[in-house]
Amino acid sequence: MTTLRTSTVALLFLAVATGPVLAGARQDAKVLMNEDPSMATLEEEWGFADAIVVGDTIYVSGVVAGIREGESDLKLGYERAFERIGATLKRAGATWDDVVDITSFHTDLTTQMPAIVAVKNKYVKPPFPAWTAIQVSRLIPNNGLTEIKVVAKVRK
Repeated sequence: MTTLRTSTVALLFLAVATGPVLAGARQDAKVLMNEDPSMATLEEEWGFADAIVVGDTIYVSGVVAGIREGESDLKLGYERAFERIGATLKRAGATWDDVVDITSFHTDLTTQMPAIVAVKNKYVKPPFPAWTAIQVSRLIPNNGLTEIKVVAKVRK
């Protein structure tokens, strides 16, 4: 019983001691909201930002790639998404060369991989970052094909 009590006290202390540090990390961060007022309003309502810069690390929120009515080429949607991510990186003081991690969420991984790889390789050059591609059942908005998020390190 003493071991359990000691463990419980230790865990409570750890939670209390690290809580303010973890909660405060965003307080000192540079938060980048969308430059489009209607999108910035949505970000405020849903509680997220285009990107957040903490120290030398940039966390870019997922950007959803989709094809527009009348389009059939998946690459067009990926081009728009990679351009938007690139613009966000630029606002944060980085480029695609600073990206160290990419995570992509796909509604049809097998069909979408050739198109996203072709577009990604126009923006991302060797040495390549880490990349994880994950199959999901759906995205928001409903016509979303792939959501792409990146992490970059700013050179100081």
